[in-house]
Amino acid sequence: MPASVKNAFRKPEPWSALAPMLVDVAMGRKAADLVVRNGRWVNVHSGEVIPGTDLAISGGRFAYCGPDASHAIGEKTKVVDARGRYLVPGLCDAHMHVESGMVTVTEFCRAVIPHGTTSMFVDPHEIANVLGLEGVRLMHDEAAVQPINVYVQMPSCVPSAPALERAGAEMGAKDVTEAMDWDNIIGLGEVMNFPGVVQNDSTMVGEIAATMEAGKTVGGHYASSDLGRPFHGYVAGGPADDHEGTRVEDAIARVRQGMKAMLRLGSAWYDVASQIKAITEQGLDPRNFILCTDDSHSGTLVEEGHMDRVVRHAIEQGLRPVTAIQMATLNTAQHFNLERELGSIAPGRVADLLIVSDLPALAIDEVYARGVRLARNGKLEADVPAYPYPARVKKTVRLGKRLNAADFDIPAPRAAGRVKARVIGVVENQAPTRALTAELRIEKGVVSMDRRNDVCQIALVERHRGTGGVTNGFVSGFGYTQDCALASTVAHDSHHMIVVGTNKSDMAIAANRLGQVGGGVVMVSQGRELALVELPIAGLMSDERAEIVAGKAAKLADAMREMGCTLNNAYMQHSLLALVVIPELRISDVGIIEVTAFRTVDLLLPS
Repeated sequence: MPASVKNAFRKPEPWSALAPMLVDVAMGRKAADLVVRNGRWVNVHSGEVIPGTDLAISGGRFAYCGPDASHAIGEKTKVVDARGRYLVPGLCDAHMHVESGMVTVTEFCRAVIPHGTTSMFVDPHEIANVLGLEGVRLMHDEAAVQPINVYVQMPSCVPSAPALERAGAEMGAKDVTEAMDWDNIIGLGEVMNFPGVVQNDSTMVGEIAATMEAGKTVGGHYASSDLGRPFHGYVAGGPADDHEGTRVEDAIARVRQGMKAMLRLGSAWYDVASQIKAITEQGLDPRNFILCTDDSHSGTLVEEGHMDRVVRHAIEQGLRPVTAIQMATLNTAQHFNLERELGSIAPGRVADLLIVSDLPALAIDEVYARGVRLARNGKLEADVPAYPYPARVKKTVRLGKRLNAADFDIPAPRAAGRVKARVIGVVENQAPTRALTAELRIEKGVVSMDRRNDVCQIALVERHRGTGGVTNGFVSGFGYTQDCALASTVAHDSHHMIVVGTNKSDMAIAANRLGQVGGGVVMVSQGRELALVELPIAGLMSDERAEIVAGKAAKLADAMREMGCTLNNAYMQHSLLALVVIPELRISDVGIIEVTAFRTVDLLLPS
C-alpha cells in the first residue's frame, strides 16, 4: 500500500495541535502538503460559488482557501490543477445503517468513497439486536480505522418495542451511559419507541438523559402521522431530528418544533420529493433540513451511488445545487456539533474534498479524504483491507428444529368455508404498510392463501434462541405468480427470520437453507434454489467484498422478478415486514402487531 494511502487511515491531529502549522502555511512560512489550484469553490457557508480559488492542505486539514496559494508551495508540495472544476466538500450521510448494505463497515466505505461520501453517521442497531453491546463495540472499533469519517450512534431501542417483540439481546440506559465514553460515539441512535418517550418510560428517559449529559445528539424516529399531542410530547422528550416523515406537513412540523428534518432517499424509501416542497414551495429555511439515505442496498451503492444520488435527486426536485450540497454537508456537521471539524471547505476543517466537473449533475472526478486522494473517475484507488470479525459472531442462526410445510399451516376455526383475515399491505417505495383484510378459503381446517389476488403467506421464524417458534400471517403487494419462497435473516429490527411464499414446502426449504449457511437471503422455487446471498456475520452482513455481494444481490433481484415481483427494491420491503415501530401492520415473534395502537391483534377476524 502506498505511504500516502496509509496516511489516509490515520485521523488528522486535533485542530489545537495543528493550528500553529496551519497558520504558518496560510502565511507562507511553511509549505503545504497539497495545493489544489484554479478551482471554483462551492462555499456552503456563504452559499456561493467562488471562481479562481486555490486550496492549501497540511496535516490532513485545510490551511488556506483563497485566490492564490502559490506562497504555500514548496519543493515537496503536491500540486493539482482543478482546471476550473468545482471544489465541493465531502458528502455526509446523516443517518444510515451499514448492515442494510449486507456488508461490513469497511466494505460499505469501499463502495461509497468513489461516490463522494467522506463522512457517515451510522446506527448499528441491527447488529445490536442480535449481539447486544458486543456487536456495537465491534462495529464501533471497525468504524474507527476507516480512511473516512465514520461516527457511531449508540442504538437506543434494543428491542425496538419491548412489549411487541423479543430480539436476540436487550440494552438499556446503563449500556448507553457506558457507550457515551467511547471515542467514536457521536450520540444516541434513532429513538423508535415513540410511545415510550410520550409515556415517560424509564428506559427511554434514562437513555436520552445520559446522551444529553454527555453533550451529544439524540436521534429521532417518530413514525406516526399524528401531529397532535403525541408528536409534541415526543419532541419535548429530547429527540433532535427525524427521518420518518413522508409528507410535506411532516417536514414543516418538525422544523417548526426545532428539530432537523432528515429527508431520506434510500434503496426503497423515496421521501425527498414530497418533503422538499417545504423549501421550494413553502419557503422554509433550508438550514434546518438534512439529506440522508437510512437504508441502502449493496446493489444501489455499487450501481447507482450513495449521497451523490441523494443530492442529484434533491437538485432535480428544484433545489439550487449549492443548497442541496449544504443539506448533505454543513447542515449535517452543525447538527452533530462538528461544524469546526468537517462539512465545509474552510481553514481548520478536515480536508475532505471532491473535484466535480458538472455541479448540477454532481459529476465527481476525484475524491480526497484527509487530504489524500482515495478515488478517481468512479474507481477506488485506496487499498482498504478487509476487517476480521471473530468466529463467534458467525453462529447466530438457531432454529431449534428442521422446519416442514406443516409449520406454516394457519389453523381455521372450522373445517371448511371462508374466513376474514388481516393482511399486511406493502407500500412501494415507502416504509409504512397498510392494514388490509381479505376473505380467504378454508380447506381441511387450514386457511389458504389467495395467489390470484396477490395474498401470500408470511412467517416469522424465531432464530435467536432456537425455540422452533413460527408466527404465521398474510401479506399482499409482492405480486408473486409462481411457486416460490423468499427467506431472510435480515428482519428489522429484531432480526428473526422472515419467510414470504406462495408454496409452504418452498418456505420450509428456504428457512432450513438459511439455518444451514448461518444466515442470509435465499429464493427457492419448487424445491430449487434460484439465488442465495450468504450473510454469516450475525446473519446480517457478508464477509465478502461489496462487489461480490452486489452481484449476488442482483441475482436475487432477478429471481424475484422471475417469480412475478415487480416492486422497486422488493427485498428491502421484505426485510422491514417485522419492523413493529412503523405503522400500520407488522409481524413479530409474539404475533401480528397493529402498530398504530401498539398492540397484538388476532390474525383472523370474527365472522
